[in-house]
Amino acid sequence: MRPDTGECPEADPCQDPCGGTAPGHDGASATATVPTSGAGGRTEQGSTPGKGPGGPRRRAVVAALMLAMALAALDGTIVATAVPQIVADLGGFSVFSWLFSGYLLAATVTLPVYGKLSDTFGRKPVLIAGIVLFLAGSLLCAAAWNMAALIAFRVVQGLGGGALQGTVQTIAADLYPLRERPRIQARLSTVWAASAVAGPAVGGLLAAYADWRWIFLINLPVGALALWLAARHLEEPLRTEPTDRPRIDWPGALLVFASGALLITALVQGGVAWPWLSAPSLTLFGGSALLIAATVVTERRAAEPVIPGWVWRRRTIAAVNLALGALGLLMVAPTVFLPTYAQSVLGLGPIAAGFVLSAMILTWPVSAAFANRVYTRIGFRLTAVTGITLSMLTLLAFPLLPYPGEPWQPTLIMLLLGASLGLFQLPLIVGVQSTVGWSERGTTTASVLFCRQVGQSLGAALFGAVANAVLTTRLGAAGGDLDTVARALDDPSSLTADAADRLRRAVDAAVDHVYLGAAAAAAVALLVLLVLAPRRFPVLSDDADT
Repeated sequence: MRPDTGECPEADPCQDPCGGTAPGHDGASATATVPTSGAGGRTEQGSTPGKGPGGPRRRAVVAALMLAMALAALDGTIVATAVPQIVADLGGFSVFSWLFSGYLLAATVTLPVYGKLSDTFGRKPVLIAGIVLFLAGSLLCAAAWNMAALIAFRVVQGLGGGALQGTVQTIAADLYPLRERPRIQARLSTVWAASAVAGPAVGGLLAAYADWRWIFLINLPVGALALWLAARHLEEPLRTEPTDRPRIDWPGALLVFASGALLITALVQGGVAWPWLSAPSLTLFGGSALLIAATVVTERRAAEPVIPGWVWRRRTIAAVNLALGALGLLMVAPTVFLPTYAQSVLGLGPIAAGFVLSAMILTWPVSAAFANRVYTRIGFRLTAVTGITLSMLTLLAFPLLPYPGEPWQPTLIMLLLGASLGLFQLPLIVGVQSTVGWSERGTTTASVLFCRQVGQSLGAALFGAVANAVLTTRLGAAGGDLDTVARALDDPSSLTADAADRLRRAVDAAVDHVYLGAAAAAAVALLVLLVLAPRRFPVLSDDADT
């Protein structure tokens, strides 16, 4: 048993040194072969990328990763605050939601493809290609002449964003041995939190005092620096044995992209652009089901599948995928519905409502940094179980808040939620990355992030339907959805005191139901960890980690 994690090291993937058969493996070899790099610098033969000597070089790579993470983290929040100015300039109010849906769609469905490409050709070319695509999309967005063009260029940005999300996390695991991985994950979490908090303020300032196009142009110097650092300092190892030319599963990649695109579109637009049981929804869901079936058949026959079967045959990876899919689902409650609650029920302004949400973002990285001290004593699974149990209890506490309540009450809830989710997510990501070698880490990381993104899309659709159903019940035939309620409360002079109170109580009830649904998602994650995840993750030794 490893003294630094409490997990089981793995010399042979079929034989668990802690006794018995190591769970979650299908017989793939775990010998320490060093993977190839399709581009970039070389390291000494047999070395692990980023480990050992070369501290300044590694710090430069970490800086590149943090800058790339900042690009991806700033994107959503900085654009959201400039939507009124964008619509006023370009028009297209009826389709502006695709500024976010288009980006999310492109970033999500390309994650598995980029993960496989990084395992096949190396992280460096994928990271560089992602930065270049993101910057090209940013430049095109700044030059957009109408809403249709801006949406199309946001999709280009999303194609780059998918590469950034998965590859940054994978390289972070490559750079550090298991004991030190929480350090880089905490740094990335801090960057994400700081970017999420700063994004609305930066976007608002640029839109108000400069021009909305600067929210895209500001990406260029940040991305250029990240690109230069990665190109100059990121090194990857050589493969020691001769290999055949890598084969790319292009049919599988196309099917993954197409099936994911239809599914995400159905989830994002269902109940918004058209009713759930309408012809467009049924067509999209039916088409995605057929394409998913075709994807499974194609991937089983492919020599080098984009989504290999071992991603779901290994208990550890399958459990983490499902648990983080539930995390994506439950995160919709605070990130989407809490700002509406803070403004509509508590009567806060947009900036103050943002601070209520930021409480969670501030405690999350602190808790993640502390998680290392916990899982080195009790293991990855038990730490994650502790975190998700506390999260479930915290979410259940939200409906118990008084009406209308004080702002410090949901702020305290968010502080506790961020702390508990930091204990839940980081051990699972570090743990699952530590059960695979270099040649499988990109695919594994991408599968985890893909499931989390799909869970988030599913949560937006599911909880949106729940909230609207509660509002309709509370307000009767004259009711509406959250958007119409928010518009009504934005101009309180148009409402009588009784009508405004009735609307606020309806929003309060709707958000309470959403938080109960989020608690149910946390319960699902807890059940998955208890039933499916092995008690001890089959961790590879650092020597075999290549």
